Amino acid sequence: MPEPVEPGKRLGGGGRSLGWLRQGSVPNARRQAVTVPRLGQAKFPARSREEALALCLLCRRIISTMASAQAGSAEPVALEPVEREEAYLPAVDEVVFRMRQAVADGQHWFEAVLDAVKTWRQPSETIGERTFEYLVLGEAFDWLLLAERLLDEMPDLVPPGEVDALIFENRWPLDLDDAEFAERVGQAKHSAHLNYMYGVLVEEALQLSIEEEIHKENRNRPWGQDTRVDETMFERVYGKPRIELFALYYEETGTFLRGDVSLASWRSFTYWLFKQRLKRQDKARVASDTRKGLAQLTRMELAVSDRRHGAPLSETDFAARYG
Repeated sequence: MPEPVEPGKRLGGGGRSLGWLRQGSVPNARRQAVTVPRLGQAKFPARSREEALALCLLCRRIISTMASAQAGSAEPVALEPVEREEAYLPAVDEVVFRMRQAVADGQHWFEAVLDAVKTWRQPSETIGERTFEYLVLGEAFDWLLLAERLLDEMPDLVPPGEVDALIFENRWPLDLDDAEFAERVGQAKHSAHLNYMYGVLVEEALQLSIEEEIHKENRNRPWGQDTRVDETMFERVYGKPRIELFALYYEETGTFLRGDVSLASWRSFTYWLFKQRLKRQDKARVASDTRKGLAQLTRMELAVSDRRHGAPLSETDFAARYG
């Protein structure tokens, strides 16, 4: 099983497998000029990603040829050291270019997307008016959100029906087992993916399960109902009303949650709640609540898919990772 990423330990720093989080990427070739390295910083207008990347590769080949031709001269051409291939993670535009090229060459689009996920290094992006937060609080990786963003780059290569089935119903076009999926996306990203499954999806399912319990209790009361179901749920699971949890979240993260909260911000708050639950509850209570969340999530998944994809979630696996 991949090495777990412990809550509170941010992905980043040294290490080959974590290089995907390094900041700084080649500017988007659709909007800016592409700077060709080691050619006097000359800029050429880029008509497309493919043209820009092809130009860069051509220039590098020219430089390499010149270096080989002058290898025996008194003053050889000095080249900058190149990073080892296995430690190299391409920029965003290059990832997209390779993915599209692989599909055009005959690789199944789902495999090409997973390969692109493995080499992706941006934790978040803003495209137009939408912000994509792939990494929640530096620990939980939403790979399906990244897949949605990558598939937006291939509307001409992927059937729309298969895209909708993956994004909205988690129906995979290929039957990959969990081990193969983990290998495809890489150990670091798969471990962060498990954090997202337990810390966001299972936690949301737990909250829904508790809300349904409260609704059932209210229906069985001969008089009076507590209409503030969300407040009651927060108090029952996390021991504090929502407004106090918002205040604690602001103290720890610096993020102030208002009345209208974006989906990305709410999922960050949910993952934070998950970590609070692990810290404040005893192990028996954590196991009991997690069991409720897993059962609720399984019922919801079976309504749209034959089986869970990507991770064998279970109480045993949860205890091994967070116990």
